[in-house]
Amino acid sequence: MENGKNKYADMLDLPHPQPKTHPPMTMLERAAQFSPFAALTGYEAAIQEAERRTDAQVELDESRKSYLDGQMQFLMEQPPQRREARFTYFVPDSRKSGGKYVTRTGRVKRVDPLRRCILLDDGTEIDVEKLREIELEEE
Repeated sequence: MENGKNKYADMLDLPHPQPKTHPPMTMLERAAQFSPFAALTGYEAAIQEAERRTDAQVELDESRKSYLDGQMQFLMEQPPQRREARFTYFVPDSRKSGGKYVTRTGRVKRVDPLRRCILLDDGTEIDVEKLREIELEEE
């Protein structure tokens, strides 16, 4: 400043120049220019996936397998309206080794010995090799 005057004083009251080739940016577009830049896209998702835990499938002994076979046989001997049970079985994880145990209650439609699976009325298919527990529903 020379002698108390601003050397740019003549420009302070001029209108802001507007480009003639494209419209001005919205406030959102301007703000986007200053948003954080993620150089490693997917890195956070990869870390979360690596941290996600899975369980290992428990190997059943022969006596437990025999018990489950007996439970399935009992279910099939029941009339269709009484074939309800709660099943705990292993579901493999689609992304990594291991999986988790889920419990589902349903009415048994049929046991398929060729495919070694149990079909429930709601369309659920349970692999016999993945079964851990069958609890018969009490009336």
